[in-house]
Amino acid sequence: MDNCGTGGDRSFSFNVSTTAAFVLAGGGIPMAKHGNRSISSKSGSADVLEALGINLDLAPNQLAQVLEEAGIVFLFAKNMHPAMKYIMPARLSLGIPTIMNLTGPLIHPMALETQLLGTSRPDMLESTAQVLKNMGRKRALVVSGPDGLDEAGLSGPTQYALLEKGRIQLASFTPEDVGMARLPLEAVRGGDAQENAAILLSVLQNQAGPCLEMTVLNAGLGFYANGKTASIKEGIALAREVLASGAAYEKLKKLQEYQK
Repeated sequence: MDNCGTGGDRSFSFNVSTTAAFVLAGGGIPMAKHGNRSISSKSGSADVLEALGINLDLAPNQLAQVLEEAGIVFLFAKNMHPAMKYIMPARLSLGIPTIMNLTGPLIHPMALETQLLGTSRPDMLESTAQVLKNMGRKRALVVSGPDGLDEAGLSGPTQYALLEKGRIQLASFTPEDVGMARLPLEAVRGGDAQENAAILLSVLQNQAGPCLEMTVLNAGLGFYANGKTASIKEGIALAREVLASGAAYEKLKKLQEYQK
């Protein structure tokens, strides 16, 4: 499973999906996290994981071994798709979202069965879910949060498209609908790679606060997207259990051990 988003939402939040990936792995889902360096924010998934000692440049056969041993692996998009090196300078010079933000989550190098995909474009929920269906996903959730977030948020309603058994259903929920309190976007602002790495560590060590709540919400959606739970609320409850048990933090330590 992967849980990456399109990025480019200009929210400057901490690395939510990257943090949530460890919770999902701790809950028993093999996670192949696909990501890149930052283009329009201070820290992309590759930046924060590199700050935590993760080797971005292992060979494909080594990465497969990491996934088998650790239950989670990071796939650096630039290395998975060598042609990207010709595009990256232009993307960096523009510093704004481009078509590559939309295509990035769709070109995962592994044949995924399930996926949680975030987009800042609610008008593209259904069409993106249709693409995932065409690509053979058995189940997927495409989400678009409040304030233009490319993930679920706690400041307002989150819209989503659920792909299940070949059918696509559009719906939305508020934080209150899933038993969570509203929080302003400012409460989950991040910083550079080092700052976001510190936030990730604090969340995986189950330290209470807005960033923990944001992670719990998005990990809960991941469990629901995967089909591991029958509802978003049950997914959120499972995410809290995984964090409280220390299993999510153990997955980080496993990744640091095997992808180094």
